[in-house]
Amino acid sequence: MSTHSTYDMLRHLADSWGLVAMGVVFLVLVAWPFRGALRERNEAAARMIFEDENDG
Repeated sequence: MSTHSTYDMLRHLADSWGLVAMGVVFLVLVAWPFRGALRERNEAAARMIFEDENDG
């Protein structure tokens, strides 16, 4: 029988690779709105609150 339990193995995996995976997901989600392809749409959304109903 193994000296390490399944819990210990999963805990080690979560402490090492799980943390790396969560960090990568976090960085991707933070960087996603700043992609160059969406710049025009993001700027339009930022100006939207200043437009009047009669502006078009």
